Amino acid sequence: MRFHREGTTIILISIFLFLLAGGLSQYFLHCWGLIITIPLLILLGVILWFFRNPVRNYEAKPEEIIAPVDGKVVIVKEVYEKEYLKTQCLQVSIFMSPLNVHVCRYPVSGRVVFKKYHPGKFLVAWHEKSSELNERTTVVVENSNGQQVLFRQIAGAMARRIVMYPEIDDIAQAGKEFGFIKFGSRMDVFLPLGTEILVKVGDIISDGGIKVIARLRP
Repeated sequence: MRFHREGTTIILISIFLFLLAGGLSQYFLHCWGLIITIPLLILLGVILWFFRNPVRNYEAKPEEIIAPVDGKVVIVKEVYEKEYLKTQCLQVSIFMSPLNVHVCRYPVSGRVVFKKYHPGKFLVAWHEKSSELNERTTVVVENSNGQQVLFRQIAGAMARRIVMYPEIDDIAQAGKEFGFIKFGSRMDVFLPLGTEILVKVGDIISDGGIKVIARLRP
């Protein structure tokens, strides 16, 4: 299993503490030490599972919008995007539980034209207002046809660290990694009106970076 670099420190510390606690419990408690070792082993497994980084490769067509994360589709609707696009858009939001892969991937190919970090609250990520009130980042990519797609990482009640790597003028490739969110969160994607949406509220996405969730109109 491949692990994400954002989990390196946590994983190493967790393994060290598990070996220390497990060794001490076995030394002093003998067979009764399993009462401590087994729960710690389960906790270590959860941490390793959270930071998994599966390899996913898909050659997206220019008009295809790729699911940026794994999770459950919680919003599909028309909204006014007021931060950057300042126009009516179609919003698709995907909620990630702590058990989902939390690698964030570009939903579209093109050039990064905008990025911004916003400090904020830590409401539950499926709350509609979390898109405006929670800690979040905003990235906008313009494709080869001049169409702009805005996407936003949103911290949840458990998330306490959002990481995004792109810089202005970076070349984005749909399905490739651009960031990571730790411990529960949401991703919003804002698309031009007329975009063909291929998912609905309640859909479960287990192949972020591969699954096509929408198609831009020419």
